[in-house]
Amino acid sequence: MGDDTHGWTAAPGAAERARSVLAAAWSCAVTAEGAREEFVGAHSVTEDGRILLSVPEDSVLRAAAICAPRGEPSAVLEFADVAPVPVRGRIRARLWLAGWFSAEDGHLVFRPTRVVLRRRSGAVLVDPDEYATAAPDPLALAEARLLTHLADCHPDAVERLTRLVGPDSLHGAVRVQPLAVDRHGLTLRIERARTDGDVRLPFHAPADDIAQLTERMHVLLSQASAASCPRALQRQRTDGDG
Repeated sequence: MGDDTHGWTAAPGAAERARSVLAAAWSCAVTAEGAREEFVGAHSVTEDGRILLSVPEDSVLRAAAICAPRGEPSAVLEFADVAPVPVRGRIRARLWLAGWFSAEDGHLVFRPTRVVLRRRSGAVLVDPDEYATAAPDPLALAEARLLTHLADCHPDAVERLTRLVGPDSLHGAVRVQPLAVDRHGLTLRIERARTDGDVRLPFHAPADDIAQLTERMHVLLSQASAASCPRALQRQRTDGDG
């Protein structure tokens, strides 16, 4: 779903999405010199997209980073974007960054030279300059809390929002869960017996903070309240009451 009359994009661009994955990720996998290490809570991201990694002094990665020729790709970092609400196929995206490390002030500083974002729709090569200048979505750090609250405390609201979804998309649906939210809109995961699909509900204007998001959600719910209940869900309720 989209609206070409909006003066803004109805979904985040690849560079913004990549920076959002980085901002929210808590762990990463690093491959260097044939060795792979997993790090939890060890990285941070600078404004221009460099990644600061704290690793033990005896880490194989630290030795590989120091010995690698400067400026040559010396490592690949991988980040997974995991849906906070339990759904089928919880990995929403994977982010790979190839580049080189240098040791600075007790940290390993990673400078990416190649950025690849893979989503369900396929892999996208992100321009390094666009990546460096992009900012994460303003809701990225709050998304997990927002979505779990919506799913756990307001399942009636999720069901009401399905009134904004086309009947074809809901055909055979057995469960609908909130999958993602960003400043541009809310994405629902529609699960069927053997397949699933995603439907995006764009906001009427971008939401740059929680207060604006609350208003945007109220608008969607008001629109849903004014819409008729999808026949597909009506049949499911009837069958379930059987």
